[in-house]
Amino acid sequence: MNRTTDSEAVRKTEERLKALFVRGLNGDANAYHAFLADLSAHLRGFLRKRLYALQDDVEDLVQEILLAVHNGRATWRPDEPLTAWVHAIARYKLADFFRARSRREALQTPLDEELEIFATSDTEAADASRDLGKLLEQLPDRQRLPIVHVKLQGLSVTETAKLTGLSESAVKVGVHRGLKALAMKFQNAS
Repeated sequence: MNRTTDSEAVRKTEERLKALFVRGLNGDANAYHAFLADLSAHLRGFLRKRLYALQDDVEDLVQEILLAVHNGRATWRPDEPLTAWVHAIARYKLADFFRARSRREALQTPLDEELEIFATSDTEAADASRDLGKLLEQLPDRQRLPIVHVKLQGLSVTETAKLTGLSESAVKVGVHRGLKALAMKFQNAS
């Protein structure tokens, strides 16, 4: 397309959308529906150029912009181009989208970059298990057994109570106090 054809297409789009919008503002529901349908197609093209790597988000943004246009329809002035007004709204919504996305991404640390933190050798795992066993041996049975059964073996509080002969509340207290005691022992060892 050349410039003349481009500007002609822009002018026709402006005229068509503006005519439908004005008729819709004057109570023609069918015209307003047609305006929203045409504007949706127009906005998809506008957003696809700007969100080429994020195509899944285009429809959500189109809906947000349509809602903002609908809610702000009383602010449009007939002496200004409708598409310029719509594009201003679209740019604001797009900026909001990028701001929100960058905030979300800033809060997320991809685990694949940090996996070496979790990597352990068999000897490291064996050493940790041995050290934990030594710490647990220092606890009284009413704390050690609930930790072993609930936290390490994954049994429920009820199952642990039946297995150890302790009440369910004694199992819960034992886990809590035992973990607190282990934390203190670990802290003192460091």
